[in-house]
Parts: sequence; C-alpha cells; structure tokens
Amino acid sequence: MNSPQAWESEDELIARAVRELAQRTRFPVAFGGLVDEGVVSVTSIIGNRTRALDGLRVRPERGLGGRAMMEQRPRMTSDYGSSRQITHDYDNFVLGEGLRTLLALPILVAGRPRGVLYAGAWEHAPVGGVTTAPAMQVAQAVADELRIRDEVDRRLRSVAPPTDAVAPPQREELRESFAELRSIAASVDDAELRARIARVESRLVALAGDASPTATGPIPTVHLSRRETDVLACAALGATNAEIAAQLGLREGTVKAYLGTAMSKLDASTRHSAVAKARRAGLLP
Repeated sequence: MNSPQAWESEDELIARAVRELAQRTRFPVAFGGLVDEGVVSVTSIIGNRTRALDGLRVRPERGLGGRAMMEQRPRMTSDYGSSRQITHDYDNFVLGEGLRTLLALPILVAGRPRGVLYAGAWEHAPVGGVTTAPAMQVAQAVADELRIRDEVDRRLRSVAPPTDAVAPPQREELRESFAELRSIAASVDDAELRARIARVESRLVALAGDASPTATGPIPTVHLSRRETDVLACAALGATNAEIAAQLGLREGTVKAYLGTAMSKLDASTRHSAVAKARRAGLLP
C-alpha cells in the first residue's frame, strides 16, 4: 500500500532535509538520497556550481557515504582528494564539483541504513561538534519520519478491509494502531511531523467506519485536547491508569486528570462511556 497521501513523497522529504542541512550547517553544498535496491540514489542537490554530482549512486562501503552507512555513524574528511580512509569510486562526481571538505551522515532506521545526507565545501572547512550536532539532528528527523511511515504502512496493510465493512479483528487492530500512533506522536517534538501523524490518525478513524452518529441520535461537537485524546485512546484498549502513564510518560495522577476532563467534555460518567461517545463523535476509531 502506498504511503498516506497526506505525506510528501520520499524525494520531497529528502529535498526538505537537504535544504535544512545547508541552512543549519552553513555548508555551501548539500545533497542526499535514500536507498533504492541497495544503492543510495542522490535525488536532491543544492548549492552546486556544476552538474558533476548528477546521477551519483553510492554503494555500501564505497566512498565516504558508503563508509558512513556501514559504520552507522557520521564520517568527515577535510581533504577528500587525498584521503586514504575511503575508496575513491566517486571521485569523478565529488572532485568534479571541486569539493574538498565533505561530511556524510547515514540515515538509520531500526539499525538499518536507509540513506545518506552530505554537506560539503570547496575549501578546507573545520567540522566540529557545532556543525555535526545539528547535521545529525537533520538526519535523525528523516529517520524518525521514515520509521513512522514504515509502521503506518505496515499497520494499514494488515487492516485494510476487502469490503466497506470492517471485521471485528480488523477494527481492534485499527484501534491499537491509532493508540500506538498517539503514543509515537507524544514522543515527537516536531510540530509539523505531529500534524502529519494526526492526518494519518484521521484516516484510521475513517477506515473504522463506525455508524453515523445520526443513527443513534446527534452528538454534540466535542473538542478534546491532544493529551485527552492520547489518554482516551489508551483507555479504549483497556489500559489501566498506571499502564497509560507508563506508555505516555506521564504521572498516574495526570492521566486521571486528563480522563476526568475528557469524560466531562463527553458528558460521560465512566471511561467506557467516554470511549463509546468519542467513537460516535468520530474522535476515536
């Protein structure tokens, strides 16, 4: 199944990361790509003076990027042309652009290299923690989004109904997926990434296909906070307050408070009733 339409394409994701890498490190040249059939195909390049980097495809263990992938850590050289620490399979590309300093950052998802980001300069440029820390953050942000996409795709493939009706086991899987996405979103600081996750959550709610609220009477408009929804999604799976607290990194008393406000907004006397009303209102799958 394809990635949710709410998400940008992988090429767009890399292009955004390359732009951010250049902005945050102030290297004049940045480029990168994701693994395609075992080879990293560079799909985005900015700041280049020539077309030499076009068509660059990097294999594991080869060149600076290949070494970064195999060692699963950033690699840098301040004199690419004379470096004895790397193979020189890609000299026509790198030296063709005239790059001397080059930093390669692997994109790692679940311990597996999924791509490489590069930052380079035409002259010697000192690379220390001030530069590598933000560069690694950019690579980690890409890895985090790919990890979430992988999980969402896996979940959607496993629960996609063959007809308009969702069987009970599939519905339960949808609900577990929704709760897990809420937990993932709670651990992500990037507001834009949380917004993308929220759009996928909306898709899960739609896939659940509950009966229209008008079938059992109108449901008043209810607006739950992000944390109230997080807590209620976990409660919907039968988790105790202590289990919810552990899953979301909250205090048990805080979980109880969020449940209380959610129940109040939904005019429910129990958590089970709150879950049922939230589902009728289209707030939970």
